Amino acid sequence: MIDFHVHLGNLHRQNYPHQIGLSTHQLIERMNREGIELSVLLPLESPEGASGYFLTEQAIEARDMYPERLIAFLCIDPRQPRFAEQIDVFVKHYGCRGFGEHINSLAFDDVRNKIIYGKCDEYGLPLVFEINAHYCYDEVGLPRLETCLKEFPNAKFCGHGPGFWAAISGDDDGKAGYPKGPITPGGAIDRLLGEYDNLYADISAGSGYNALTRDPEFTQEFVVRHWHKLLWATDYMGHNQPLPQVEWIATLDVTSEVHAAIARGNARRVLGLDD
Repeated sequence: MIDFHVHLGNLHRQNYPHQIGLSTHQLIERMNREGIELSVLLPLESPEGASGYFLTEQAIEARDMYPERLIAFLCIDPRQPRFAEQIDVFVKHYGCRGFGEHINSLAFDDVRNKIIYGKCDEYGLPLVFEINAHYCYDEVGLPRLETCLKEFPNAKFCGHGPGFWAAISGDDDGKAGYPKGPITPGGAIDRLLGEYDNLYADISAGSGYNALTRDPEFTQEFVVRHWHKLLWATDYMGHNQPLPQVEWIATLDVTSEVHAAIARGNARRVLGLDD
């Protein structure tokens, strides 16, 4: 399996010692236990991302310790000066293979965020983003996201978070929570995944797991429609954190082809590992 969404460092420092962070060696040990061959390291460099910071340089350092097991993305806060130049440096000189986790208090289509999307479009990079009620926010139906999907067709948008996954249902109210119960047809995510080749769905964290388990009958049909767009991921960020996505993929009732694609094949394609 390839885990498309992992963070290192002491991102739970406000809850210490009840929650502790995750070291590189602890991550590799957990990967070995769960049968995860590769993990994608997503820095968090905006203050909205967590109560601590996981810098791009730290992701690169960890990757260089285990280059066969870890892939480094970069993350830059677009409110920093000369942030576009920093993206060039991390891609060209440090070999970062994507951008994320992209989360800040700007609108999803804010002009500063669009500069990031433009760089991802230029380099053909995947971009892991979170949509929430106040972070990279959008309206009901995700029109800001759709505008950017059209404007930056070479960027690979990988959606995540409560605001993204709540939009799987047609009755989404835009509050970006963890809704329960049956899913109503006509959700924005269902439509956008079908219409845009450059949109993918990161199934990590409570938001992804909730969306894919709240209505098993709908999920089965959703997976049949979009299996080539689903990226297996956990949002692992704390030592021995529960990972319900491990059991979810193990018990998913699909063909071996579909299972392999969700578990690793789609990620390899998005990351360009088969080029």
